[in-house]
Amino acid sequence: QVHIVESGGGLVQPGGSLRLSCAASGSIRIIYGMGWYRQAPGKQRELVATITSGGKTNYADSAKGRFTINRDSANNTMYLQMNSLKPEDTAVYYCNADLRVLLHRQEYWGQGTQVTVSP
Repeated sequence: QVHIVESGGGLVQPGGSLRLSCAASGSIRIIYGMGWYRQAPGKQRELVATITSGGKTNYADSAKGRFTINRDSANNTMYLQMNSLKPEDTAVYYCNADLRVLLHRQEYWGQGTQVTVSP
């Protein structure tokens, strides 16, 4: 069994910062990659940033220059540092993990953490 748990969301003013965390636990053999996605009301889920097991990162254009993704591989934890937040960053942020559990490779999702950017 695998657990993906996000934390760190909340209410912040425009221009502020938040740091999201995602912890993966359970019968994990390999983490191939992890990523952050977000879904705003009435919109489709979209990629924010991803990071591979080797540390290669990829960002959505909307996140470049403002967000930073990194990992603590020893603890199966991923972070998203979000700076200069804008109202349009308001969304539920989801953690995604591409894992090998026992003999199977599968993607897992967390339940999401709400980020609200408002004056």
